[in-house]
Amino acid sequence: MCSSGGCRAPRACATLAPVKVFLSYAERDEKLAQAIRAELEKGRFTVWDASANLAPGDNWALELGKALREADAMVVLLSPAALASDHVKREIEYALGEPRFKGRLLPVVVRAVKEIPWILETLNVVRIESDPERGRRRVLEALKRIQNAA
Repeated sequence: MCSSGGCRAPRACATLAPVKVFLSYAERDEKLAQAIRAELEKGRFTVWDASANLAPGDNWALELGKALREADAMVVLLSPAALASDHVKREIEYALGEPRFKGRLLPVVVRAVKEIPWILETLNVVRIESDPERGRRRVLEALKRIQNAA
């Protein structure tokens, strides 16, 4: 506990640094992504989202690469459009190949899909399409566990 004489449990007293979350989704799911981004930001997470962070004329590839390198976790919104999207696939491949994303890649099903890629099925998939409120809570809880482990 913290007291005026100092902190006896420094880890418990320290202010946790915000987890930087990379939000990956298909353009068709932008409205859902905006709602999830707002929820994460309310939970005091720093969220990188291409639609919010890239301006016309930006070097898209450079900014995207920088955001991926700086992210602590990735939330990938899965839908039929996302599974067909080359850029979402590349972002998932990056996270799967990057050791620091181990246990920090959160697949979130936002629209019913026929089949989730087997590699993502090995992770704790959050299904938000049938119960959005419960799904958003599960995403926030998972990110808070990541934050507390940092």
